Amino acid sequence: MSTVSVWQETKTFFPLFLEQLAGDDAKTVSVVGASDGKFVLPLARRGLQVRAIERDPLALCGGPVVLPGNRPANMLGLRGRLAAEGLEHMVEVIEADLLDIDDTLEPTDAVWTSCSWHYSANHHRPLAQFINRMTTLCRTPGGIFGAEFMMPVEPRHHATEHYLEAGEIRRYLTGWPILWETYTPAFIEAPHVEQLQEHIHRMGLVIARCPDPERGS
Repeated sequence: MSTVSVWQETKTFFPLFLEQLAGDDAKTVSVVGASDGKFVLPLARRGLQVRAIERDPLALCGGPVVLPGNRPANMLGLRGRLAAEGLEHMVEVIEADLLDIDDTLEPTDAVWTSCSWHYSANHHRPLAQFINRMTTLCRTPGGIFGAEFMMPVEPRHHATEHYLEAGEIRRYLTGWPILWETYTPAFIEAPHVEQLQEHIHRMGLVIARCPDPERGS
């Protein structure tokens, strides 16, 4: 049974990350901000072992949501989608805030996150904490870190470091070779869950390789 994420139609650079993983022959991936599995399930379907980190019970277990057009619906949730597709054995689900997770957690070959740090609930903690914690989940050396993120559009966005301008992500990845880096102009995003009207976004992408600490690169 094939299932669909409620976020399925939102813009993403994820295919570029998938291309990089295929070239690196990665076997394990952590997804930070797993939501209902928009990125988790495609990875598991490809045979990768996935660690899905998500703190929102609705995203994990499903429940009522409102879709564009004010249509009430029931979201299946990550666990429901995994069960429906028979992929539970491919995914370790961790229901927790990223910064509350034991820092001895075993690293994976790659880490992916999509627009996870711009949410206002995270603004009381420095952006460096989020990025540093994500990168510690990445295998050393040679692991792959991929992040797509929101860039400032409205005046309020410029008041927080959690919306990065082009190139600013590099100061959080000192010493990491950059494999992909790209940015969009402002674009109109179609209505979706949690944003029921058309709205404007700018997005950035970085894919970087974990350096070898013994070689300094």
